[in-house]
Amino acid sequence: MQGERRLAGVAGAIAAGVALGVGELFAGLFDSVPSPMAAVGGRIIDAAPPFLKDFAIAVFGTSDKLALAIGTAVVGVIVGWVAGILALRRPIVGPIVFGLFALVGIGAGLGEPMAVGWAVIGATLTAAVLGLVVLDVLLRPLRAGEQPTDALPTDAARRRFLRMAFAGGAAAVVAGAVGRTLSSRIPPPPPLALDTTPAVTVPLLGTTNEFTLAGLTPIVVPNEDFYRIDTALTVPRIDPAEWALRVHGLVDREVSLGYQDLLDMDHIEEYVTIACVSNNVGGDLVGNALWTGVRLADVLESAGLQAGATQLVGRSIDGFTVGFPPQILDDGREAMIAIGMNGESLPREHGYPARLIVPGLYGYVSATKWLSEVELTGWDDFDAYWVPRGWAKEAPIKTQSRIDVPRPGETVPAGPVVFAGVAWAPLKGIDRVEVRVGQDGDWHGAEITEPLSSTAWVQWMATIDLAPGRYQVQVRATDGTGVVQTSETQAPRPDGATGYHTTSVTVA
Repeated sequence: MQGERRLAGVAGAIAAGVALGVGELFAGLFDSVPSPMAAVGGRIIDAAPPFLKDFAIAVFGTSDKLALAIGTAVVGVIVGWVAGILALRRPIVGPIVFGLFALVGIGAGLGEPMAVGWAVIGATLTAAVLGLVVLDVLLRPLRAGEQPTDALPTDAARRRFLRMAFAGGAAAVVAGAVGRTLSSRIPPPPPLALDTTPAVTVPLLGTTNEFTLAGLTPIVVPNEDFYRIDTALTVPRIDPAEWALRVHGLVDREVSLGYQDLLDMDHIEEYVTIACVSNNVGGDLVGNALWTGVRLADVLESAGLQAGATQLVGRSIDGFTVGFPPQILDDGREAMIAIGMNGESLPREHGYPARLIVPGLYGYVSATKWLSEVELTGWDDFDAYWVPRGWAKEAPIKTQSRIDVPRPGETVPAGPVVFAGVAWAPLKGIDRVEVRVGQDGDWHGAEITEPLSSTAWVQWMATIDLAPGRYQVQVRATDGTGVVQTSETQAPRPDGATGYHTTSVTVA
């Protein structure tokens, strides 16, 4: 009996795999059908308590989306295993379980951006029915009593079951792999073609005194190396010809801007360092780029803000929201609706066709990717995505510095040791950076690069003579207002990590 139940479990797992694989295949073939694993995973993200999100980011980092997709598939296969065992003697279990699979998939899929209702329902039902058919085919010989209680009776029967199981498993893997491959092969956006000259002239990279030390993060992070943190399990595939940005709420005039409208407007360019609030001290969820776009203040002026408009809500096409006071734009920061990154169109992973860039604010309250709406509301009338999940509603980026060179635990020769890294304090700028060896050591001033803008980070470098031994090294920055980076250690929640980045180095 144990062998029979084990074979039934295998049958159920394969059937669930077929349903998931076919669902992924449909998602890869048709833009109107979302990935079932991504859709269900998105609902899991929305419902998960804050500590689970923190755990996932801490453990998996920027691979948290892949981990969630794999976890969702594993749970589905486990449910299929249990369903196969139960369906062996109770055939009604199969239709019930796969019917529930279909309901969950349809419910999650209909809430995804650009999903078309009839396509989601048709694709999900087809995948569920195929899974159910596979389950029935695999369980039929087991139910027919063609084997004793613990094994199949003959080599021929065993081979027959194994052939069917192998075929089903292979079909599930191939369908899923092809679907994921097609989904991930998103063509790059077209070149950024602007008819106007940007209103702000920015320095060329060749004119700056950038340090080129091996291992040191470049002043401008290439698009392909720029960090990505968002709630989208799959990158939205947006047709710019059909996309439009709606500006509404507490405004005098509702405004709708198409992608071509943004291309035709006057543009600005600015080097801006943006950071994720979940970045730990010394972490890499921060980057600097040259952003090109339309002044957000100009768009708001065309709409006309009403007296009660004390919060700007940026809404992504995938439902993610941010919120910040539009009044901060009066301090001169060049907030923009960005359409370009480092001289190219926004990469799809970073928000094509348009996103918000607001210097000085952590991304979770400002940097909406795949922007679809700007809504003006009262400050207390709406809480953006992360606020009910335990994060602060106001989140200015804190002054931070990081050691890139040497790497933690690296061994270097005795004598002059070069330390280098980056430091940032958007809007305030960096006045100086200092390094010390040992908890009670003297602070040594570092050389810093000429800032590209008041909102961009700088590189720093310092050389210190060290004898052989093992050392703890710390760095701190002083912003342009004379305030020294705090030594008080604080976790990222609720409004950004603080403390000195500390690393170890062995001098041989």
